[in-house]
Amino acid sequence: MKSLFFYGTLRFMPLLTIVLGRAADQVDAVEARLLKHGVYWAKGQAFPTICEDNGTATGLLVRGLSDEDIARLNFYEGGFDYALKQVEVQAEGEEVPTEVYFPTPGLWDQGAPWSLDDWVTQWGDMTLQAATEVMGYYGRFSAAEVAEMFPMVRARATARVNAVRRNHALSPSGFSGKDVTVDERVRSYVNFFALDEYDLSFRRYDGGQSDMVRRAVFVATDAVIVLPYDPVRDRVLLVEQFRPGPYARGDETPWQLEPVAGRVDAGETPEETAHREAQEEAGLALKTLHDVAHCYASPGCSTEYYNIYVGIADLPDEVAGVAGLDSEAEDIRSYVFDYETLMDMVDSMQAVNAPLVLAALWLARHREGLRNAA
Repeated sequence: MKSLFFYGTLRFMPLLTIVLGRAADQVDAVEARLLKHGVYWAKGQAFPTICEDNGTATGLLVRGLSDEDIARLNFYEGGFDYALKQVEVQAEGEEVPTEVYFPTPGLWDQGAPWSLDDWVTQWGDMTLQAATEVMGYYGRFSAAEVAEMFPMVRARATARVNAVRRNHALSPSGFSGKDVTVDERVRSYVNFFALDEYDLSFRRYDGGQSDMVRRAVFVATDAVIVLPYDPVRDRVLLVEQFRPGPYARGDETPWQLEPVAGRVDAGETPEETAHREAQEEAGLALKTLHDVAHCYASPGCSTEYYNIYVGIADLPDEVAGVAGLDSEAEDIRSYVFDYETLMDMVDSMQAVNAPLVLAALWLARHREGLRNAA
């Protein structure tokens, strides 16, 4: 048995219990202090780092950790490039030898002093969701493999948090997730996206319970779609890029016209994502956003959730061009179309992207008001 001192996010007991895989009342933890050290935000990141200085790092001394506990902790922390270091902490009036996870030297720049309360408010819910997924891979993947998947793990965790915080759906039946019984969930595949298979039953309208059925679900992230519109010039901007979905279906035109789009990353609101993606994909600075719809893309088989907007922007002729992030292998060409051409594409079924059609129909309904306000 050994002890560890936690100064950062693992001081948050709900997170520590997920990583250790046991309840809080089975964790032997006391408050402790590490002298001549300070805890700071890792600049630009959602977690803290520790530095030697004249401060005092407060935290938890967790005792009685088994080899399995240490293996689980190393798996979780290993994806963040942290390693154990021998230290002495003050706990219950004594100097206690223990170990603490330190970052690789020079890995992170030091930011402002770190606050556990601030971190819990901003990142706590998402981190609990992400940690649950990460620890589900314990014994299946290495820490290095999970680290490669971690941006998408966090994006999926953000979607789960948003499902609670941004749920405006009308359900006349009054049924809820409590009316579903899951016998087993298996993650059949995970990499950039994931595929889960559920054996479940659900409440029936006659008051009974359905037979146990198997359902496969494509686990994606929340996404933002924004149609840039210039109410003065009465035109929109669309982007074209290769799309593997149509290609895999056998479509002869896998290069698709669509609005600007992208996933909602951890720490972003959908509105922030809309502005970021407009800049990355088309070099546009959006003025204002108008809500079109917040809806599931294909609720029968996918978790993907759309936040669709019309974004007001200046769209002169020279705005069209080629953009995209090299880091994501994006090769995106933008085009400017006048409003009537856009609606002709919708009417002639040449617009085959569902969010584009939805945004265009919303624009048709609200166009006069947008032009009058310009």
